[in-house]
Amino acid sequence: TFTAATPLGEAAAGLPVTTDLANAVIGLIPGSIGETSVIAIALGAILLLWTGVASWKIMLSVFVGGALTGLLFNSLGLTEITWVEQLVYGGFCFGAVFMATDPVTSARTEGGKYIYGFLIGVVAVMVRVLNPGYPEGMMLAILLLNLFASLIDYCFVQSNINMRAKRVSKK
Repeated sequence: TFTAATPLGEAAAGLPVTTDLANAVIGLIPGSIGETSVIAIALGAILLLWTGVASWKIMLSVFVGGALTGLLFNSLGLTEITWVEQLVYGGFCFGAVFMATDPVTSARTEGGKYIYGFLIGVVAVMVRVLNPGYPEGMMLAILLLNLFASLIDYCFVQSNINMRAKRVSKK
C-alpha cells in the first residue's frame, strides 16, 4: 500500500491531476475503500434498484445536477476538472448510489426525489469547486439536503392539496 493525494486533492492544490479516467473507473486510484471503483458501485446500484431499495429518480437526478454544475463551472473557467471527472473522482458515485438514496432520510414524494437529488449534485460540485480547502463535498451535500427533504416533500404535498381544492371549488 501507499499514500498519495487523491485526484480531487491534487486539483484543489492547483496541481495537475495525474490520474487518468480509465483508472478511476476501474478503481486503481487513491481514495477510501469502496468509493474508487465505479464498476463496483454500478454493480451495487443494479442490486439496489433490482431489489427496490433505492430510487432511480434520486440517483439519476444527482448525476444530472452534478454534471450540469460541473459543465457550468468548467465553462466559466473555475475548474480544470471536466464534468465527467467530477462524477467519477472522489465519493460522488458512492454518495449518489448508496447514501443519497437512503429511504429514511431522503425525499419521499415522486417529484421531491428529483429536486432532492438534483440539489445534492449541485451542492456537491459547488463545494468541490468553490472551497479549495475541502476538495470532497458529497457527504456534506447529502447531510445538508437531508435537512431539507421534509420541506421539499411538504411543498409537493401542499401543491397537490391546493390543486385538488381548486378542482373541487370549480365544480
